[in-house]
Amino acid sequence: MNVETDPSSAGFDGERLKRIDRHFDAYVDDGRLPGYLAVVSRHGRVVHVASHGDRDTESGAPVEHDTIWRIFSMTKPITSVAAMTFVEEGLIDLTDPISQWLPEFAVPQVYAKGSALRPVTEAATEPIRLWHLLTHTAGLTYGFHHTHPIDAMYRAQGYEWGTPPGLDLAACSRAWAGFPLVFQPGSEWNYSVATDVLGRLVEVLAGKPLDEVFAERIFGPLGMTDTGFWTKETDRLATLYLAHPRTKQPVRNDAFGALGTARPDCFSGGGGLVSTAADYHRFTQMLLRGGSLDGVRVLGPRTVDLMASNHLPGHVDLEAYGRPLFAEMPFDGFGFGLGFSVLEDPIKAKTLSSPGEFAWGGAASTAFWVDPVEDLTVAFYTQLLPSSTHPIRQQLRQLVYQAIVD
Repeated sequence: MNVETDPSSAGFDGERLKRIDRHFDAYVDDGRLPGYLAVVSRHGRVVHVASHGDRDTESGAPVEHDTIWRIFSMTKPITSVAAMTFVEEGLIDLTDPISQWLPEFAVPQVYAKGSALRPVTEAATEPIRLWHLLTHTAGLTYGFHHTHPIDAMYRAQGYEWGTPPGLDLAACSRAWAGFPLVFQPGSEWNYSVATDVLGRLVEVLAGKPLDEVFAERIFGPLGMTDTGFWTKETDRLATLYLAHPRTKQPVRNDAFGALGTARPDCFSGGGGLVSTAADYHRFTQMLLRGGSLDGVRVLGPRTVDLMASNHLPGHVDLEAYGRPLFAEMPFDGFGFGLGFSVLEDPIKAKTLSSPGEFAWGGAASTAFWVDPVEDLTVAFYTQLLPSSTHPIRQQLRQLVYQAIVD
């Protein structure tokens, strides 16, 4: 990633932009982060790139502009875009029950009461539909939430921070379908394996593995040559660190360190990709430009607008469902669309951004947002689990918007 234009030509104060560097350099210098890379773009041109520290602190290998990062849940918007290409082709509708293609979800059961060992269930009153997967309103969950008896059932079967060895996405989808839902489909919001199920649905619609679908429909057309479920250039892959529970200092995480270094058993549409700043920049620019970039159209502009609208039941914000996982960002004022969070009320969110901003982040503290009002995209990369360790996303918003002076 290289700066493409003078900040002043894009409405920025260059000296104020340098506050990003000073702020996050301090994170590295005092040991809170191993290293980072931040990219700010406006009016289609990169105006600022900030980086400091190491992609591997043990060897001293520095963060470079072509460093490869595990983007975890920044995979979700890519899977969502892939799914919407099939909607645009008329192969599936947002209201279609997913059981038409995934018969394992034909008769979902919903948790009513009881423990993880002896749950009492009732029949679902509504089938799981495509829009439920895209909005995390399907009633699925994650094992790592630790907030519901069904979460414990996921963990007991090996679905906490990943999937059991040897199971592909089809097998995992069948396993998830066997767990009770935590609520009736469409009634609430719960961050979940819904996007992984969405990835399996995409595979069935396409008749090919998810990695091939991504390559054909997104990565190839956009020139995202360094994005995939694994990389052979492991020397460029940043090491993954876990925040020490007491000191918050980064500790090398060998348990997840192999992620992205070899072809996985399960192609996780919810969190399995690795990418570079340059590649993901092209993806966000495509979204900002209404689905098209450099003469290549991935989605229609009205589809992108629909995805970047709040689809939550009752048009409420995420705060209505609590924040069991995302202490690093406010949920007041943020709704959820088809694959992204959507900012509806900056005043309620107490954040410097624009109504209509859509965004998401990854478990290792990566993040991005797209602001159509300011014609702006921003992305941040590091490798520290969990993403709630430091308030990086809120601080980055403040630092970017305070530098806009036009």
